[in-house]
Amino acid sequence: MARTQVGKRERLVTAAARVLYEQGVEKTTIADIARTAEVPVGNVYYYFKTKDQLVEAAMEEQARALRTMTDAFEGFATPQERLKALLGGWAEQREQAARFGCPTGSMSSELGKRDDGLHRSAATVMGLLVEWVERQFTLMGRADARELAVSLVASYQGISLLTNVFADPELMAAQLRRLEDWIDGLDAAEGA
Repeated sequence: MARTQVGKRERLVTAAARVLYEQGVEKTTIADIARTAEVPVGNVYYYFKTKDQLVEAAMEEQARALRTMTDAFEGFATPQERLKALLGGWAEQREQAARFGCPTGSMSSELGKRDDGLHRSAATVMGLLVEWVERQFTLMGRADARELAVSLVASYQGISLLTNVFADPELMAAQLRRLEDWIDGLDAAEGA
């Protein structure tokens, strides 16, 4: 029985992350999430008392997925290769971005308009990404690693927004190629 309960909770969290991303926080109902998770609506309340708890769990799922992705990039020999792997992962998601935007960016933007504290969950996920990127630039010997990290993440968030607005995944592909060239052109001495 405990195994079934864990399975239902995991399905609800996965479904919440997907549905909240695709429909937005305000438009999504608990019934939408339950339907996607194939869990009776009444059972949702056993695991999550409110929709906000589901939103928070979805943001935690995004954080987990981000850590898994960046951990996989640690197998690359250089920070430049790791950063380019990150860009490659974003490029693979450009069709989704054209339809729904960036999962974290979209939800962060929506949650940032609320005053119930959920924006902190979004900030945590975005912070994890900026910190990981900053670490890569630090390993490249850049004294301006934080500024470069913010620039890279901001560029991605901006192109995700434009890719979504214009429903054109090739906008993202072109910008990510420019970011690869930018990474290649960075010299450790320049940031000293």
